[in-house]
Amino acid sequence: MVPEAEVQDVLAELQRLRARVPLLSGALAASTDGLVLAHDTPGVEAEGVAALTAAALGVSIRMTDATGRGGFRELLVRGETGYIATYAAGSSAVLTLLAEDRINVGRLHLEGRRSGSRIGELVDAALERAPQPAPGPRAPVPRTAHQPGPLPHRPT
Repeated sequence: MVPEAEVQDVLAELQRLRARVPLLSGALAASTDGLVLAHDTPGVEAEGVAALTAAALGVSIRMTDATGRGGFRELLVRGETGYIATYAAGSSAVLTLLAEDRINVGRLHLEGRRSGSRIGELVDAALERAPQPAPGPRAPVPRTAHQPGPLPHRPT
């Protein structure tokens, strides 16, 4: 979990980003598993966008792996009335930006990459300082048909 001080720093970065890029209509930082860290997304359900970002991230990572393009860096989706751009933010977070259709996409990428880098530094540093849970036995998680990956081998 990211401490509240770092969450406030992430929120401040999102607000500075929106001030620098007027055609941004929203900015959200989330963990790679879809939990909202901070958001400035008026009129948009942040939790839903974070969950969809995590799903899109999963597909994007599989695509970059399958095509030999290296680790995930960014994803751009264009709809009829605007863009959704997602950028890697360190090792455990992502930055998702909502932009109007008239935005300069080069500027969107420039500013998104810079802010993603700053947010990644904040989140990764906070997680490094966070106390780690003591190792111990963990119960196996049962697999369902909806979870990707191979099922555990059962000897016959």
